[in-house]
Amino acid sequence: MDVLTHVFVGLHIIGIAALLGGFLTQMKAMGTGTARFGPAMLHGALTMLVTGMILVGLNQAQDHSVNNIKIGVKLAILVVILGLVYVKRDEEKVEKAVFGAVGGLTIVNIFIAVLWT
Repeated sequence: MDVLTHVFVGLHIIGIAALLGGFLTQMKAMGTGTARFGPAMLHGALTMLVTGMILVGLNQAQDHSVNNIKIGVKLAILVVILGLVYVKRDEEKVEKAVFGAVGGLTIVNIFIAVLWT
């Protein structure tokens, strides 16, 4: 079961990398007002959602303690990210504030995962 958990942790990290990488590659375009949400950002956020839910289930199945408040906060942030990316995915240009919010919330989500113990 530990191997399965590690596989899903790896997939979760790949989702984070796709979302954050998509944001970082568009930062210069954000400065000029031409940034847009690429498919990798949407797929990365969806990967994070699915693998995160699986990881919570695997931890609960193994009777490991799960910090439900932390998971709830991370889920709420991810739902906001997913909503913004999904709604604006087909637009040619995304407003700087919306694009910056997605990047900022992604970074906040990473730090919550790492620092909240």
